[in-house]
Amino acid sequence: MVQKLEFHYTPKHGSWLNQVEIELSVLARQCLERRIADVQTLSQEIASWQSDRNSSKASVNWRFKITDARKKMGRLYPDVSPSKVDLPDY
Repeated sequence: MVQKLEFHYTPKHGSWLNQVEIELSVLARQCLERRIADVQTLSQEIASWQSDRNSSKASVNWRFKITDARKKMGRLYPDVSPSKVDLPDY
C-alpha cells in the first residue's frame, strides 16, 4: 500500500485549480454533453478524450502576467529580489 502512495504539492494560492477547472469544463463540453448509457462506456469515452487531449499537448494561454499581478495584487506577489529584501548580517 505504501509503495502506491504518492504525494503531490498543491499550493494554497495557485493557478493549478484554474487549470483543473478549465480541463473539467473542456471535458464536459467535448465528451459529456450527451447521455452515456453505462459506466464502462463513460470510462472508455473519458480515456479516449484524455488520450487525444494529451497527444495534442493542450495548454492554457494565461493572459494575466506576473507583472500585472504585482501591480493589482501587490500584497500577494511581493518583490523578493535581493535589493528589496533586508537580510540579517551574520
